Amino acid sequence: MSVPLNDLKRAALREREALHAALARVADSGWYILGEEVRRFEAGFARYVGVTHAVGVGNGTDAIELALRALGAGPGRDVVTAANAGGYASAAIRRCGARPVYADVSEATMCVDAASVAAALTPATAAVIATHLYGRLADVAGIAALCASHGVPLVEDCAQAHGAARDGRRAGSFGRIGCFSFYPTKNLGALGDAGAVVTDDTGLDASLRALCQYGWRDKYDVRVAGGVNSRLDELQAVVLSLRLAALDERNARRRSIARRYSERIRHAAIAVPDASGDDYVAHLYVVRTPARASLQAHLAHRGIATDVHYPIPDHRQSAYAADRQRALPVTERLAAEVLTLPCFPELSDDEADRVIEACNDWRTGN
Repeated sequence: MSVPLNDLKRAALREREALHAALARVADSGWYILGEEVRRFEAGFARYVGVTHAVGVGNGTDAIELALRALGAGPGRDVVTAANAGGYASAAIRRCGARPVYADVSEATMCVDAASVAAALTPATAAVIATHLYGRLADVAGIAALCASHGVPLVEDCAQAHGAARDGRRAGSFGRIGCFSFYPTKNLGALGDAGAVVTDDTGLDASLRALCQYGWRDKYDVRVAGGVNSRLDELQAVVLSLRLAALDERNARRRSIARRYSERIRHAAIAVPDASGDDYVAHLYVVRTPARASLQAHLAHRGIATDVHYPIPDHRQSAYAADRQRALPVTERLAAEVLTLPCFPELSDDEADRVIEACNDWRTGN
């Protein structure tokens, strides 16, 4: 029997009765866009994060783009971000017409920190995006303080960190704006694409609500330039409300699996992450090895699925060769070494133990 990297059907089957009832309620209501279910989820998610406002949008990349537009990023402006997070922030920056400027990441956390962000700031910086990669909070307090000292807004990319917390504050509550994806594989996942933007700023909330619906202040009355069509629908909202109630429990299970791995994988050529603390919600369990291809082939032979998040840093993507920037030595080294092991709430202890055994049995020469 194989061990999947993730298995979304397991969660859906466990929730089958509640999901079907919730979806039927929306279908029967006759209201499918920006209705009561969206308002209920927005209010509930804002409370969960610990902020005043949440705005549902179409997906996580739209969330970042709309956040940047609300903050005034555009042509002639720079946005500092990481290059090792799959390209989603970079895509949003480019869609605004701004230029991504990449900061290198910390060896320990694989996220940007205050020192690396400081080195990447330019006179044209419009915002800083701090991505909480793999479910681990970045040096968000330090970055927030740095941004405040330079008068630059901080945007948190929380797409992989739903529920991660430090000093009693959750991901999304440290910056001017927090951006979330609810792609089905996320810790809080929908049954399709969905996202949200959160903030304590009432003015930004109003701008974001206009931007996600054509720039309207009132129907057909465009008052905000740069608006798009990016709305959370009722079907996804009702699923997200249902799953939000179980998020902390599911995060606890993810952490339990991650701790099991980090305590029991004992191989000299495999570096495991720190799986302790509330600031890590184990969205992805990512190990490092200089012999990644060998380990991945060994695990595949043992029936264990793996993946690489992410193999090509943004600043090395061939489509953007014309505007490549300075080398990022840590980012580039990580891209050659990272490997994602199975870690999702429905993974059984027996399956996790098979992964551990296979990692420990790996012979690097094979």
